[in-house]
Amino acid sequence: MLSDLSPLIAATARWLTGAYPPCGGALASALCEAQARQAVTVAAWLRYPTAIDAALVGMAGPGGAARLDWVTGADSAGDDTSDAWVWRTWVDEVVASWAADLLIDPDLAGMAVGALAGGEHTSGPPVEFRRLLSPDDGDRRAAALLRHPDLLAPVAELHHGQLLDRLRTGPALAA
Repeated sequence: MLSDLSPLIAATARWLTGAYPPCGGALASALCEAQARQAVTVAAWLRYPTAIDAALVGMAGPGGAARLDWVTGADSAGDDTSDAWVWRTWVDEVVASWAADLLIDPDLAGMAVGALAGGEHTSGPPVEFRRLLSPDDGDRRAAALLRHPDLLAPVAELHHGQLLDRLRTGPALAA
């Protein structure tokens, strides 16, 4: 039974950087991916706060990218049944929506990272989310599309209310 969220985090970050690609070359791509991964990690840890939650989503599956593609007007690459698109089944719509919220609202991102304190995911070595919380000019340039409020609004609004509810309730219990 899978009890870590790495496939979900990787797939959802990949979807975000595909939908809102980096601006620039290889360094910009790496910076954009780091920001997406940090936002998705925080969102996934908030949504699935315990090993039990992670195991359950691992068994049931997160849902896939179809609705996100529809909301953003992306081509439905998921219609391709080849193995090249299997990763898209691991995209979590709620996590992508929450991550989009965190990328466009620094105050919300700070609250979300603060809400992780004392949880199962942060009980090990310290985890840093600097590129999410304090992006420098290079980060902002690289992820101009990924952090653009107007472009991310359709995705961020999907589950915005749930994120606010989650942040108001404090530490979450198992699902």
